[in-house]
Amino acid sequence: MKHLLVQVRRPVTTAACTRFRALSACNPTKSPASTPRRWQHDASSESSSDLFNYTSGRWIHDEPHHQSKRRRPFNVPELKRLAASALSVPATEVSDLRKLGEGGFNRTFLLTLRDGLTQLVARIPYPATEPKYLSVASEVATLEYLRRRGFPVPRVLGYDATSDNAAGTEYIFMEVAPGRCLRECWAELTTAEMARVVERIVALEARLMALEFPVAGSLFLEQDLRCMETVRITDPCTEDEGVPEEEKGGQFCVGPDVSRGLWLGKRRILPVHRGPYTSPVDVMTAGARKEIVYLEEYGQPVRTSKPLPHHPYKQSPREYIDSLTNYLRVAPSLVPNDPALTRNTIRHPDLQPSNIFVSDDLEITGLIDWQYTTIRPLFLQCGVPANFQSADGEIPSLLHEPTLPAGFERLSEADQMRERELFRSRQLHYFYLTATAHLNPLHQAALTCDLGVLRRSLCHQAAAPWDGDNVTLKADLIQLGMNWDRIARPEEADSTCPIEYGQEEVSECLQLNNVQVEMEEQERLSREALGVGSEGWVSPERYEDVKACEDLLKAVGFNVGDSRNERVMA
Repeated sequence: MKHLLVQVRRPVTTAACTRFRALSACNPTKSPASTPRRWQHDASSESSSDLFNYTSGRWIHDEPHHQSKRRRPFNVPELKRLAASALSVPATEVSDLRKLGEGGFNRTFLLTLRDGLTQLVARIPYPATEPKYLSVASEVATLEYLRRRGFPVPRVLGYDATSDNAAGTEYIFMEVAPGRCLRECWAELTTAEMARVVERIVALEARLMALEFPVAGSLFLEQDLRCMETVRITDPCTEDEGVPEEEKGGQFCVGPDVSRGLWLGKRRILPVHRGPYTSPVDVMTAGARKEIVYLEEYGQPVRTSKPLPHHPYKQSPREYIDSLTNYLRVAPSLVPNDPALTRNTIRHPDLQPSNIFVSDDLEITGLIDWQYTTIRPLFLQCGVPANFQSADGEIPSLLHEPTLPAGFERLSEADQMRERELFRSRQLHYFYLTATAHLNPLHQAALTCDLGVLRRSLCHQAAAPWDGDNVTLKADLIQLGMNWDRIARPEEADSTCPIEYGQEEVSECLQLNNVQVEMEEQERLSREALGVGSEGWVSPERYEDVKACEDLLKAVGFNVGDSRNERVMA
């Protein structure tokens, strides 16, 4: 096993990485989901093909597949007419429609009137976006609900959650977010400015988490869910005589959970419960029950997304169904005893600089991209946003602010640059934690809940669509058994964990998991050396150079193994 692990790791040695960087002039890359929302180009010669297709990046593998998932034709003149109607002006007043940004699930367009000042944003989901109707309807309701409560989100001017309209596509029309995108200035912020922005973001999160909901699920307007189970929620704005009639709108409710993993592929037709959830246990078990039903009905052996040495090339879903069944046995015990940690809260689903707009004095002026927003118990909702975490995965101490390493001035220029980047990411993590401890004690309590990371990992892994990985969930369940005394409820204090594994099975699984983690890290380093996103995404201008680097990486990897199997694994 150790020998094979070394063979897997060799393709990304320092020397090899240097060769890749030299050949490609690689720079840190951004995935499609984080493409700046204000990416613009000259639209004077923009063709319909450019409007319909993904043009912000390319993929170094499976490109036709990725492109097809993002191709969305629509009737351009009719979309302009609908936009004009949303602004209560004649269609002839719309002078320009240009692509504004492309993310992982949607394409946005900027429409401008003849006065050159009046603009709106049109947001259109890709064909592969699921659940399309519910995700559009829920995002509209979430934006309106939060706007009425004073949060800095765009006003929705019009929408259609179906494609049964003249434009032939689902759409949301909304105001342009004021200010500038934080990503445009993020790298230039001083330490003090960065801390100030993080503090203001945390303050908004505290306000969000203070909102109360009777059940978990996702927000909707009742008018959009007439034939589905919902729970109506109180809207103070509809009872406030000081609010204009046009501001009151429809009645809000909590309906099905729009989390993508619940609806992916044929899962969307399964007769399973997806919310609203009346208890934390319902939230924790819905995803696993869905996946069991799906695998029992449609599951087939598949090529694992995380190949391991001496492991079958294709994995059977039966072993994974057994792990999901074991998870359901322990899920009720994962719910904390503290009621404050089980209250239902709402949170931005993708808090990154691309989705945050600020004024010149760094006040938060807009939060965009609320698709896939869910209401969940706080202990499942909590966590440090991915873009605010230390690059090395280390959690800074609240007692000691991060510093540059000793002997920093003696390092090479390249090493100094790397240490500065790591230092800045640690600072960002530290600022987020200290601001949360000060401004959002509810979130702080959830972050420090005993074994909180393991609880969330188990729930997330059990709900995720199976990709052939039979190791990760089982390894988490084994870790749970090892720490049962720390997580069991008072009435279970003297009991043993309901699931048991033999020592040999435990040893094998944990060893495989360690190898898998190592391989994932090596994959991350390979992507970093190439300068590509998680799915092989790269900016168009760097495609040819990066493709050449990839060929070199493959050649190096193919030559490290002693056998054909080792070469395939590498």
